[in-house]
Amino acid sequence: MSIDIAPKPNWFSRIAHPGQFVAWSRPLIWPLAAITALLFVVGLYFAFFHSPADYQMGETVRIMYIHVPNAWLSQFVYAIMAASALGTLVWRHPLADVSMKAAAPLGAVFTALALFTGSLWGRPTWGTFWEWDGRMTSTLVLLLIYLGIIALWRAFDDQLRAARVIAVFTLVGAVNIPIIKFSVDWWSTLHQPASVFTPGGPHMPGSILLPLFIMFFAFTFLFLLLHLVAIHTEVKRRKVMTLEKRAAGASA
Repeated sequence: MSIDIAPKPNWFSRIAHPGQFVAWSRPLIWPLAAITALLFVVGLYFAFFHSPADYQMGETVRIMYIHVPNAWLSQFVYAIMAASALGTLVWRHPLADVSMKAAAPLGAVFTALALFTGSLWGRPTWGTFWEWDGRMTSTLVLLLIYLGIIALWRAFDDQLRAARVIAVFTLVGAVNIPIIKFSVDWWSTLHQPASVFTPGGPHMPGSILLPLFIMFFAFTFLFLLLHLVAIHTEVKRRKVMTLEKRAAGASA
């Protein structure tokens, strides 16, 4: 009589299995959508009707409520991708590369919006739409990395092989994230240093800080919602591709 001594999958492996993940996370989509919509309504209301104009920038300061959350997400999404890349290379988890692929287009859009709104903000504030300073340049590099990753995913027919190659590329590209973060400290730049999370506390009034935080959470929940939907779509797409391959093999 043989004894099965193979280790049983732990609870995390079970809930993170692509099929199980889609099943238990599907009911979260509509609540996430409702929370996201509510946060945007409240955040935009405070940003445009309760937040005062800046004494230097005037009404232009309202661009900050769109620019800052997108700039934050441009880096946060890449951090999610880097963590997923580790899951692909180290643990070979099937959901990790799905998460990595689903996040890349979202990160590219948030980064593009950060660059676009930053240019709109920069023209009346600094007198120029673009300046090749440390933060702008490194953020542009981040956008090019996102676009390169998206192109790599489309260049491979074998998604499992693509996942390992792109995971390595993603981890190498993660070097750019601290460069973006600390560029204002390392080089002379038009961007101001950190003014929210500082040892002495925020350097802005509560009337500006409150809508900024609400918009920060609104965009973050928007990413979580879109990322979840994109993961579901990619899991179903791969399932269909697998069934098509099996059917083609059977007919052959």
